[in-house]
Amino acid sequence: MEQLIKKNPRIEVVDALRGFAVMAIILVHNLEHFIFPVYPTDSPTWLNILDQGVLSGVFALFAGKAYAIFALLFGFTFYIQSNNQKKQGKDFGYRFLWRLVLLVGFATLNAAFFPAGDVLLLFVVVGLVLFFTRNWSDKAILIAAVIFLLQPVEWYHYIANLINPAHQLPDLKVGEMYAEVADYTKAGNFWDFIWGNVTLGQKASLLWAVNAGRFFQTAGLFLLGCYIGRKQLFIATEKNLRFWIKVLIISAISFAPLYALKELVMKNDTIIQQTAGTAFDMWQKLAFTLVLMASFILLYQREKFSKAVSNLRFYGKMSLTNYITQSIIGAIIYFPFGLYLAPYCGYTISLLIGFFVFLLQVKFCKWWLAKHKQGPLEYIWHRWTWVGTEKK
Repeated sequence: MEQLIKKNPRIEVVDALRGFAVMAIILVHNLEHFIFPVYPTDSPTWLNILDQGVLSGVFALFAGKAYAIFALLFGFTFYIQSNNQKKQGKDFGYRFLWRLVLLVGFATLNAAFFPAGDVLLLFVVVGLVLFFTRNWSDKAILIAAVIFLLQPVEWYHYIANLINPAHQLPDLKVGEMYAEVADYTKAGNFWDFIWGNVTLGQKASLLWAVNAGRFFQTAGLFLLGCYIGRKQLFIATEKNLRFWIKVLIISAISFAPLYALKELVMKNDTIIQQTAGTAFDMWQKLAFTLVLMASFILLYQREKFSKAVSNLRFYGKMSLTNYITQSIIGAIIYFPFGLYLAPYCGYTISLLIGFFVFLLQVKFCKWWLAKHKQGPLEYIWHRWTWVGTEKK
């Protein structure tokens, strides 16, 4: 079984799935104009209707789900690296902490061009959970993942409010921070934009993640990805494919009632929306994420599908490079210091721009990987991870 870890089928489906997640992220970010909500004000009625359809469709499919797949695969990658070191009698834990320090640099580079912060910094902070649980049993890892995914903080505040109606969530001033971010972005001064993003923007992003329930969900997804790795569930055996069929059925059945309950809860008072509403929102998104994942894995076993999405493998192998460069490209396209196309791009045009950028990145990935084993930023991260060792 150990030798199966390096077999192509598993590597291919993981790379393709990661590529799918990053592609979905870039489409969502383009619709959001990279957290710069400036759009046309005088579009014809037919285009407004089309734009709303595009916004609803893309967000229903990908918003909160693409990031979840990305996070789960982060935990899976930790397992692969940790297991490779374990087979050599080494503990990957402290090397992983250094790897997280390096990720702070990449997070800062990405955030510099992405107003209101970056998910990579969240990965750095929450990634500590993988360090502390690295020697736990499979059962303990799974139990911890489930506890995190149950959104315990939201339920604590919900129950506390039931006991004491005066209890409220702490005001983290996220709205005020985003307003300040919007002001310096609109001003168009490049250096103020960069500095504001890597300071205030990063702070706003982390505190928004607290309010959105993403700290605990991300920790749960990291551990779930690690558990999937330990159980070799990405390997295309009959037993594993039956497992993914079960995941697909259960998550598909769960999604509709969870979504309906979320919509029902969101009709209540603000405190209930922020607590129970957030929990149900995270659960319905998680259910749909598992539908997407299981469907992708099962379809990938079919030759026609795997060929049709083969470019995603190249894209996934360079996920860090693609994730960061899409922010730089997006900033140049939409923001005042660049081409400032935001006021001219509704959701439909923004989606087309996102697809175009994705296709350009795929072309670059195929060209680069024809000559190199890793993407440029992947190579730097890998090389610096193992600095001071014989491993190359």
